[in-house]
Amino acid sequence: MAPAQLQSLRWGSLGAEEYLSDCSPVKRDLSCPRPNRIGGCVAERFFAHASNDTDTENWHALSDHLIATGQLAAEFGAVFGVEKATRLAGLLHDLGKYSEAFQKRLHGSLDRVDHSTAGAVIIKQRVPTGDEAVIAELIAFAIAGHHAGLADRTGRSSLGERLKKKVAPLDLVWETEIAPDPTGLMPAFDWSHNLAMAAFQFGFLGRMIFSCLVDADYRDTETYFAALRGEMPAREWPALGEIVDGLIVKFDSFMDDLQAGSASTDVNDLRRDVLAHVRAGADMPRGFFTLTVPTGGGKTLTSLGFALDHAKRHGLSRIIYAIPFTSIIDQTVSTFAAVLGDEYILEHHSALDEEKPRSREQRDKLNLAMEDWAAPLIVTTNVQLFESLFANRPSRCRKLHNIAGSVIVLDEAQTIPLRLLRPCVEALRELVCNYGCSIVLCTATQPALSAPEFHEGLPLAGRELAPDPRALARQLKRVTVHDGGEMDDDALVAALRDAPQGLIIVNTRQHALNLY
Repeated sequence: MAPAQLQSLRWGSLGAEEYLSDCSPVKRDLSCPRPNRIGGCVAERFFAHASNDTDTENWHALSDHLIATGQLAAEFGAVFGVEKATRLAGLLHDLGKYSEAFQKRLHGSLDRVDHSTAGAVIIKQRVPTGDEAVIAELIAFAIAGHHAGLADRTGRSSLGERLKKKVAPLDLVWETEIAPDPTGLMPAFDWSHNLAMAAFQFGFLGRMIFSCLVDADYRDTETYFAALRGEMPAREWPALGEIVDGLIVKFDSFMDDLQAGSASTDVNDLRRDVLAHVRAGADMPRGFFTLTVPTGGGKTLTSLGFALDHAKRHGLSRIIYAIPFTSIIDQTVSTFAAVLGDEYILEHHSALDEEKPRSREQRDKLNLAMEDWAAPLIVTTNVQLFESLFANRPSRCRKLHNIAGSVIVLDEAQTIPLRLLRPCVEALRELVCNYGCSIVLCTATQPALSAPEFHEGLPLAGRELAPDPRALARQLKRVTVHDGGEMDDDALVAALRDAPQGLIIVNTRQHALNLY
């Protein structure tokens, strides 16, 4: 789906009356030192945020906020090639604050002012047709929802209804103060020729643009207010590329010590061979991988070793380890901390133990990192990952842009619920296709997600990291299943009488007590 060649649009080509036609004419104040183009008097400066000080010297200049937000959003979007769109979203997101009504509110007026709609109106009007109008609409969704969340496309609370609202007249000084550029918005993505799939891709891109905007807006606003308090938020994490060599050294040292302290058994030798074989595959091109290793084969440490090597080889920005069950996250985090240290690991899930011994500074930093996933190594749940990918609230979507360019390890990949499998698979496909991710499906029992077994399946052929999974299954077999038929309680007890250890699973607590 190649975008059409579009003529460049000049931002000054539309007059105020064309996008603020609902505004009544304002009698020009001849005593005003800075009359504007719609007849009002321009304030000496426009502000985005006010401090508690009535002196406006320390207030947050609106142009400063919009330009800084646009720059930061562009840096976020550059990771996946949409920096022009995300910069434009940042520049226009608070355009409604270029109004007398909003400036009065900063000075104490109690009248509510919608400052989010104006920018959405402007971008829709300035890019009305052509392929780039699709991206302009995504930007409009992001701008209109940067506080309340992404709207639906149709219905009572839709973006269309929102854009019909009357907005306060804007002073046209904004055009010279922020000088937005509406050209070159369409990214060079690998667009699907399937209409439904292309629609999914555009929806996914909309969330990513939204993520870049809301995170940039929040960060710049946070920085302003923190500076007023003489503080700086503890958001800085080292880039994975800066520390990955050291992390690999730690990993190698840990594995050497582990192997030196372990007996030479067939299982331990097999684990060592699996690790070496998998790490040798880290030079393969980015994309999907399967890691099919039975329980007891060391797949947790093996997948970590691969992720570190692969991230270094391809310059990836973080490692995200997604686990289906909160009951095993603590164990995984403890393992990773023992190998790499805990200073670079973010643990994010609903059952997080807030009582873990940490300094206040550590807790504050980790709490902030849960908002945007800026840490180099993240351990989370499938629920947290996939619900964020399909969320519409700013707080849930802030982290999305930081998923781009990551190694994502899906532990126990077969546990994705069947009714959610198709959207989850398409989200994973899009992360690999257009957002520079590598994804490892890590399990002892791979789900059938490749074509042709799975309709529109994933490209998994030739991407297995483990050496001969069938042979590994035979070599690491630990369980033999026998059908004992129907057994009463006496027969169960007799069958286990001579066993040193046993487990019986029954349907009720009372039945368990009777057997005991």
